[in-house]
Amino acid sequence: MTRWRSRILPPLLAAALLTGAAPAHGDEPAPAPDALVPGIAGAGRPEYPMDTPDQVLPPVAPDGEIPVPEPEDEVDELVEYLPRNATKAACTGQTGMYQRQVERLLRLKADGKQSAADCRAIRAFQTKQKIKPANGYAGPVTWARAELLAARKNPNAAGKCPVRSHPVACVDLNRELMWVQKGRKITYAVVNVRSGRAGYRTRTGWHSVYWRHKDHWSTIYDTPMPFSQFFDGGQAFHGVYGAIATPTGSRGCVNLSYRNAEKLWSVLRKGDRVYIWGKRPGR
Repeated sequence: MTRWRSRILPPLLAAALLTGAAPAHGDEPAPAPDALVPGIAGAGRPEYPMDTPDQVLPPVAPDGEIPVPEPEDEVDELVEYLPRNATKAACTGQTGMYQRQVERLLRLKADGKQSAADCRAIRAFQTKQKIKPANGYAGPVTWARAELLAARKNPNAAGKCPVRSHPVACVDLNRELMWVQKGRKITYAVVNVRSGRAGYRTRTGWHSVYWRHKDHWSTIYDTPMPFSQFFDGGQAFHGVYGAIATPTGSRGCVNLSYRNAEKLWSVLRKGDRVYIWGKRPGR
């Protein structure tokens, strides 16, 4: 991590990025009393504390090239977020923030209400997928995993992403998934992503990759955005160092895990088309 530490970061922000904790003050507000928290004691807050805000003008490369850091450890993205009073429940009766979506994906009665049978089914899925804790709460991690598994065989089964003879990076905000296809061939397998939260929505429609910067740093927060591929103003595909499936979204960018962003870097090229549709589900 010496390359990162050579960068002059505010102490609180540096600590947040290295530990996964949110800054004590500043740009990120304190969690609300009813905010979801990681369901494993000591898991910290894996949600990446910063993301570049949307910009009207294209970003500017910083003076010199300073490599962004590689993650020291793999992030355990399968720690579910839970209400504070549900972290110790063996099988919670609380309705999850993605209850209806998870019910649909698990072929349960999709009424958006938690039942004892729902809890058992969701808990069984969590146990099989090694999501911790397995207590039946339909949170963002459980939903993201279920969507990914359902989409792996044919992510464009609904035909939402236009089929073209050239590569198209497809971003489905409804499911928080992306892939790349050329014709009907998938050239980059479907992965979970995190798109813009309310007030910072990722813009839909057709775009093009117009600028790529492997070792990009946010010029506003001086935080790393590895493997950045900008497609519309300040909105870009880029890697982050925390969990992807979190209660809140980005500030407009399409976030991927560090490793998935690294793989995408070798697939897309300047000028490749991007098609985005849908809307990130809210709480």
